[in-house]
Amino acid sequence: MIQNVLKILLLIWIALVILGAFLYAPTAKGLGEFTRILYFHVPMAWITVLSFLLSAIYSILYLRHKKIKFDQQAEVANQLGILFAILATVTGSIWAKMAWGSFWNWDPRQTSIFILLLIYAAYFALRSAIDQEDRRAALSGVYSILAFVTVPFFVFIVPRIYEGLHPDVVGEVVKASDKKMVMGPKILLVFLSSLAGFTALFVWMVKMKFDLIQLKLKINEMEK
Repeated sequence: MIQNVLKILLLIWIALVILGAFLYAPTAKGLGEFTRILYFHVPMAWITVLSFLLSAIYSILYLRHKKIKFDQQAEVANQLGILFAILATVTGSIWAKMAWGSFWNWDPRQTSIFILLLIYAAYFALRSAIDQEDRRAALSGVYSILAFVTVPFFVFIVPRIYEGLHPDVVGEVVKASDKKMVMGPKILLVFLSSLAGFTALFVWMVKMKFDLIQLKLKINEMEK
C-alpha cells in the first residue's frame, strides 16, 4: 500500500517537473526556449554516472563474496547506465541542433559520452562471449570496475581540459560584481526538482529489476 502511494507521488512529482520546465521556469540568458532541455538532459547524464557507479560497487561485491546475484545486479545497473547515456546523448544532440546548428559537433562532452557508450557496450559483448557463469561474472566484474575508472575522466576532466561549445552554467541573470552567469531561483528550483525526481525514478527502476532478479533466483532454487 505504501509503495503504491510512493509510486503515485513520484509520478505526480515528475509531471510537476515537466509542467514547471515548460510553464514556470523562465528561459536562460541567450538560450531562449532551448533552456527547457536542461531539465531533462542533465538528470539523464547524472543518472548515467550513478548507474555505472552502482555497477562498479556490485562488481566489487561479487568479486569479494562470489554471489551471483551481485553480478546480475551489476549487469542491471550497466543496462540502465547505457539507457540513460543514450537519453543524455539524444537530449544533448537536440540541444546542439537548436543552439549550434548541428546534432553532432564532436564537442568534448559529446565525444566523451560516445566513448563511454563504446566502453560499456564492450561490457555486454564480453558477457555474451562467455558461457560459463562464474567465469563470465568474474571477468565482467573486473571489466566493470576498470570501466568505471574512466567515467570521472571522461565526464568531469576531459570537458574541462579541452574548450568546447557546451556551456558550464545556464543562467537567467548576470552578477554585476564579477559578470558570471548564475541560475536564478526559478530555474534552480525546477532544475533541482528534476534531479531529485529522475533520481527517484531511477531508484524505482533499479528496485523493480533487483526484485525480478531475486524472484528468478528463488525459482531456480526451487527447480533444483
